[in-house]
Amino acid sequence: MKAAVYSTFGAPEVLNITDIEKPSPKNNEVLVKVCATTVEKDDPLMRKMPGLNGIFKPKQPVLGLEFSGIVEAVGSDVSGLKIADEVFGNMGMNMGAYAEYLCVPADGAVVLKPSNMTFEQAASVTDGAITAIPFLRDAGKIQAGMNILINGASGGVGSAAVQISKYYGATVTGVCSTGNLETVKNLGADKVVDYTVSDFTKTDEKYDIVFDVAGKSSFSRCKNILTSKGLFLTTIPSFDMLFNKRVKFIAAGLRKQSDKRKDLNLVKDIIETGRYKAVIDRSYTLQQIREAHRYVEAGRKKGSVVIKVV
Repeated sequence: MKAAVYSTFGAPEVLNITDIEKPSPKNNEVLVKVCATTVEKDDPLMRKMPGLNGIFKPKQPVLGLEFSGIVEAVGSDVSGLKIADEVFGNMGMNMGAYAEYLCVPADGAVVLKPSNMTFEQAASVTDGAITAIPFLRDAGKIQAGMNILINGASGGVGSAAVQISKYYGATVTGVCSTGNLETVKNLGADKVVDYTVSDFTKTDEKYDIVFDVAGKSSFSRCKNILTSKGLFLTTIPSFDMLFNKRVKFIAAGLRKQSDKRKDLNLVKDIIETGRYKAVIDRSYTLQQIREAHRYVEAGRKKGSVVIKVV
């Protein structure tokens, strides 16, 4: 089978389309024919520098967290999924989705694909959604009627956070750049702030939650716009979280795959009620993986960058 493989850290040129052995599912796994995957913002980091995916050479030579596809084979112990099921999911740090086939634990983060999404759309929503949900639901204790500000509202996690917040009944202010204002409005944000024009921390409005998806602000900058019990959620760990109970961080990517599976089922339900949209910036083929990495690495993506595998 074809896969985008890298054996050393470096520039996008280290990614090569190579023939590798097609995997066979273990007793508790399903074999998925991958239709689509994505390039997330962390993928170029794992490609170019040691640390996240090995020290001396890549521990997992095939990147790719998100996927959608069709079940081609099932292990003997698998129940709940069957051959020909259309599925979507997230591999977490096991990765491997930059390939034509992928073996996935059946009790992991893989569920039936939403019936009203294409494979490309379904692959694009998993990482943002299963990151935003634990931050807002578990760390933020989100409730209907809350006033929430999301900094970085147009990216993969940010666009998910806007829609998840609206699902829970919150009033949402989205912070983004000029070119993304309309996109964030269309996702359901009640208000939008253009950070190139206005400083979102200079306002008299108070928020129950400030979710800094972009990792570019701080509690000290935002405390004046928080209510007396308001929380600052951040995707980037900081010293503030060690000394201030109002600063919350979750290592969402390291949660149990079974917990991610539950949240994927929640996302599927929200999508099928028409209350969640995929935001796709660009699509590339697997053969264009280097170009896709260059685009994401430039920091200009809006929403998700999708890789069509078949």
